[in-house]
Amino acid sequence: MTDRDFDIAIVGGGLVGSALALVLARAGLSVALLDRVAAETRAAPDFDGRAYAVALGSSRLLAVAGLWARLAPQAQEIRDIEVGEGAGSPALLHFDPRGLVERPVGWIVEDHHLRLALLEALAAPEAGATHLAPAAVASVDYAPGAARIALEDGRAITARLAVAADGRRSALAAAAGIGRIGWSYAQTGLVAAVAHEAEHGGLAHQSFFPGGPFAVLPLTGRRSAIVWSEEAGRAAALMRLGEDAYLAELRRRIGPRLGRLALIGRRWAYPLDLTLAERYAAPRLALVGDAAHGVHPIAGQGMNMGLRDVAALAEVLVEAARRGEDIGAIDVLRRYEAWRRFDAGCLALGMDALNRLFSNASGALSVLRQAGLAAVGASPALGRALMREAEGLAGEVPRLMRGEPL
Repeated sequence: MTDRDFDIAIVGGGLVGSALALVLARAGLSVALLDRVAAETRAAPDFDGRAYAVALGSSRLLAVAGLWARLAPQAQEIRDIEVGEGAGSPALLHFDPRGLVERPVGWIVEDHHLRLALLEALAAPEAGATHLAPAAVASVDYAPGAARIALEDGRAITARLAVAADGRRSALAAAAGIGRIGWSYAQTGLVAAVAHEAEHGGLAHQSFFPGGPFAVLPLTGRRSAIVWSEEAGRAAALMRLGEDAYLAELRRRIGPRLGRLALIGRRWAYPLDLTLAERYAAPRLALVGDAAHGVHPIAGQGMNMGLRDVAALAEVLVEAARRGEDIGAIDVLRRYEAWRRFDAGCLALGMDALNRLFSNASGALSVLRQAGLAAVGASPALGRALMREAEGLAGEVPRLMRGEPL
């Protein structure tokens, strides 16, 4: 079959790959988005089961991409943050983000709302991106001027640049010889949603147990998302429990503040690990999202890190194209790598350290944890710095995350 030519071919049709396709196409580049998963499967309401903390900077990028107006009615503002240790213990840290920054710090948005918004935007005539789904990659060959991507169904495309948005086990990165560092946490992420009797008031609550962090994140209405990290063997036993027994375990951790609980939909389980690509760029190839950095969910920053990759890479590529540079050349791609690799690596290792500090029963570390959280609560300056990080507005902020079009 005759090759189709594009400026950029993005392999991976998840949230990060889809967002990158939209913003690049809006900036005038020809883009192909290749997703091995059919669009109707992506659109299924039970496909994934997750909810995301969408930072302020990420919401601005989504607004520029034309998505936030659709998402805002389904987004629950985070109005308060509370951190505790163990079940039933008093909060060690409790503050209102609005007292530190004069704007929302972020929202909780269900995964299926994000997926549907992206799919609808990609299907719109004005999107400008070619969405091929299902489209499984068979091989990628890199030549001096282009990457040629052969698909398993016999189709092929060429592009000046290939982008790997194909997850933590990125086949594109591996085929390009990009190594990874990382380790398993021997933990499993348990994900569910609950309806509850009492109002949550926009409170995001995180408690720490020996098996790992346990977060209750507010959704719209009287509903909350549960993101629960637990030792892998214990997590497997929890997943085998019936609904009533599982709810009893949730009540023991949440306490009485939300009243009666009921599970909504299915329960999900994901193995947790840290995986960092040794490079974010190679000739004709750039890595974004989990293909570049798969992190622990302790701070809810995985998707926000991926969208920051989107904003930085899009800015580098669009500026290079407008200057007449070769957007797939390694010197162009190293600008993106220099912008993102150190920042993302530091954040990933910071989350790793937090998980290790809090996921244990050590009495000495408990004292250290309590002292650290007390210091954050007592220091408005430190609180503001943490809020800037949580907003996605620390460091060199890409234009899209400032709400500025490219």
